[in-house]
Amino acid sequence: MSTTLDLSRARTGSAPGMNATPRAPVNLSGLTRSQLQTALMAADVVPADKARMRASQVWRWIHQAGATEFSAMTNVARETQTRLAAAFTIARPEVVERQVSKDGTRKWLIRTAPGIEIETVYIPDVGRSGALCVSSQVGCTLNCTFCHTGTQALVRNLTAAEIVAQVQVAKDDLAEWPSDKEDRLLSNVVFMGMGEPLYNLDAVADALDILSDNEGIGISRRRITVSTSGVVPQLETLGTRTQAMLAISLHATNDTLRDELVPLNRKYPLAELMAGIRAYPGLSNARRVTFEYVMLKGVNDSPAEARALVNLIKGIPAKVNLIPFNPWPGSPYSCSGWGAIETFAAILNKAGYASPIRTPRGRDILAACGQLKSESEKVRASVRRRSAGDQAPGEESPLAPN
Repeated sequence: MSTTLDLSRARTGSAPGMNATPRAPVNLSGLTRSQLQTALMAADVVPADKARMRASQVWRWIHQAGATEFSAMTNVARETQTRLAAAFTIARPEVVERQVSKDGTRKWLIRTAPGIEIETVYIPDVGRSGALCVSSQVGCTLNCTFCHTGTQALVRNLTAAEIVAQVQVAKDDLAEWPSDKEDRLLSNVVFMGMGEPLYNLDAVADALDILSDNEGIGISRRRITVSTSGVVPQLETLGTRTQAMLAISLHATNDTLRDELVPLNRKYPLAELMAGIRAYPGLSNARRVTFEYVMLKGVNDSPAEARALVNLIKGIPAKVNLIPFNPWPGSPYSCSGWGAIETFAAILNKAGYASPIRTPRGRDILAACGQLKSESEKVRASVRRRSAGDQAPGEESPLAPN
């Protein structure tokens, strides 16, 4: 799928009309290799015969060295640096807040534009060494009833640059530059933050191309997982275009319950979803799908539900991540007891499915699965009220143990 770049403001000497609104400069961090080369030519920064070489230089400075200013590109002529700075940007977005959990989880509230805030979470000791949970939208349209993010209305899709910026911010904080350094802390990326990635597939696919490039950030596609609530028509495109690992936000084994927990199921019910999963390109024992299943006390955690789950996914190369429910302010659910979770897992294991129980991480900073929401100031105020003893009647503390 081709992408057309709007570089009208990047051309030298192209002033806007008197009533035109100046556009922000194009951020090169969000351009794929071919788009970057095209952009440099379109903005008259370099001639066509040098565009490929110059694009490779700029690419390595951005994605391997982590440069944030064109003046840092020491093997690029100063005149070209000046042209680049006049037409483009590689600046980082604003980090509004940085929080570190007692378990080592890190969360950043990132402002990429006025009114555009997203949360990104780094979880140590996940995957090879550590995973970054990135967002693909500001807010969400899916309204999954167990998810805090779903209570925030969709503002807009993120651009590829805004998705890549989340990785750059994390790498800055983790001192992960250059990207080819040994013993990296950030080894995996999961699209499990705010938003539904398959409703923003073009930007997600471009970002994935950028993140997986071996001359840049260099995260293997097999270490990049895209989680979807089940946008069935986009599954095949996701697989063929990105070769990403697939995760399905499942949480129920019948349409009646899933309609309630994941309202998207009313549009793409389980029979359609499972057919789409079975046809996912590249699915094999070496590239299993991950089913995410949040454990809700008295809702979906019975042994009967576990046996129904085994029947539902029968024959699919898969594993099941059991996720203890993470509370958030105003949530209508509570987490299953540990005994119920272990019984559920044992049934899956006996049927031959790996079913790790995900250890809750970052609960004390509202960074755990399902807790992300960019209106962090309101959440912090609510938490402060509760810690001071001003908890509303009948309202469960978001930090209460399960």
